[in-house]
Amino acid sequence: MRDQKTVIALLCAAAVLAAPLVSYPIFLIKVLCFALFAIAFNLALGISGLLSFGHAAFFGGAGYVAAAVARDWSFSFEAAIAAGAAYAAVLGLAFGALAVRRKGIYFAMITLALAQLAYFAIFQTRYFGGEDGFQGVPRPALLGIVSLDSDLVLYYVVLAVVCALSFFTWRLIHSPMGLVLASIRESENRATSVGYEVDHYKVFLFAVSAALAGVAGSMKAITLGFATLTDIDWRMSGTVVLMVLVGGIRSWYAPALGALVILAVENKVGELGVWLARTTDIAWFGTLGDSVTIITGLIFLLCVQLFRDGVSGLLKSLRLALPAPGMRLIDKEVN
Repeated sequence: MRDQKTVIALLCAAAVLAAPLVSYPIFLIKVLCFALFAIAFNLALGISGLLSFGHAAFFGGAGYVAAAVARDWSFSFEAAIAAGAAYAAVLGLAFGALAVRRKGIYFAMITLALAQLAYFAIFQTRYFGGEDGFQGVPRPALLGIVSLDSDLVLYYVVLAVVCALSFFTWRLIHSPMGLVLASIRESENRATSVGYEVDHYKVFLFAVSAALAGVAGSMKAITLGFATLTDIDWRMSGTVVLMVLVGGIRSWYAPALGALVILAVENKVGELGVWLARTTDIAWFGTLGDSVTIITGLIFLLCVQLFRDGVSGLLKSLRLALPAPGMRLIDKEVN
């Protein structure tokens, strides 16, 4: 079993490193940003059961902040990312402190209302460009030295950031604090009875989740060269919920798979449809690009009805169904 996991990990690492050779780096960077966004969201939902409909405020708002300091204050790449993350962390701390006393759907609705306040605040601020978004954002150098004008170089920088923060998430989940947060998810009353300040832990986790989402939004804005209202709209909060549910909430890495699936459907189904129409001479395939929402909905229904643990659960089932290398050798000797 351990050998299987090692082989799978090495194959995944090789695929991620070689991905820019077979696909557009900008699309891959977008996938990485949304993968981190989904992992950050699941940090709140999967560990402590905090279902938020306001994470777009952290993702999109941090993008605006990073874009502003990169364009008008000439911040370096890492400083702009840090500024966006700091904004998201402070906003997440405020959101969490206001909403944490409520549970379930009430918590979700409060975060949605607060996120809409953030949306209209940015929308009404002339400096941020209103409906046109915040444009003309240059790519600042890394550490003020390393140029990021090359999409390939930027991809590997973003990959390094995402990997580092994903490792941080894994360590947090498996730390003593992670165990406390898991116990809070299972039973708040029991956690309170043994002396834990439940609300404090939940607010802290929500702020960390917001900060990671802010890093993702900041890198996306700097990569594309603009920040847009689409990233701070309530629909973005719904999109990340969909990514997490499709990928699975039981594993820390599973939401990244969900992000890959959803973005692949949104960006590649149209191209696939055009190719199929040319290959098969069936004109209907050319309309697949107009049916992205329907296809995404069908994927969501399949995951909910057939694969309760999402894509990661399906892959785990397939992996367990395959015999381990040692078992294959035993079978050969017996036969």
